[in-house]
Amino acid sequence: MSKMKIHTLGLGPMGTNCYILESKNDCLIIDPGGDSVKLIEWIKQKELRPQAILLTHAHFDHIGAVDDARDIYHIPVYLHEEEADWLGDPGKNGSKMFPVKQIIARDADENLKPGNMKLGHFEFEVRHTPGHSPGSVSLVFHKEKYVIVGDALFQRGIGRTDLYRGDLPTLMQSITDQLLTLPDFYKVYPGHGPETTIGEEQAKNPFLI
Repeated sequence: MSKMKIHTLGLGPMGTNCYILESKNDCLIIDPGGDSVKLIEWIKQKELRPQAILLTHAHFDHIGAVDDARDIYHIPVYLHEEEADWLGDPGKNGSKMFPVKQIIARDADENLKPGNMKLGHFEFEVRHTPGHSPGSVSLVFHKEKYVIVGDALFQRGIGRTDLYRGDLPTLMQSITDQLLTLPDFYKVYPGHGPETTIGEEQAKNPFLI
């Protein structure tokens, strides 16, 4: 049985971690933050077949290449319903607040709902982890023993909560209830910066000690 691989591409104005999950030449695209030409060229070189785009949340630096990728591959975009109207609203997705091109994308095709999910060869659990934004989700790949957390948790840090509908107590509750309950050895793949583990952050993250 072919093992799933995870690849990281730094995309868009903030160098957001876009994750490409590969299994049997199929792939999932998670958080295509920008630089669509670079993303599409990389996928072409690897001869992968994208199956879907999953968004951990709808901030501008995670969605910049959504429409280009969905149009070239004819694949659905998944996003939590709390941010259903954010893709087309620069005020909500944050691009209006920063010195970047305003991001306007079409609505998502499907809702990312908490619970177990299967897309082709890919099986994972969706956990709702609001606080950085109201529709933030984390994607837990239990067989592979890792979690993709968007901007909820970072190596030695946590997500900012000063953007539209961010809330620090909600974020801390999400981290405590939905992420720190995972086994210590699970790898954590954040939206920015290097990977870490649940155990490392329990022990060394100044926001969690």
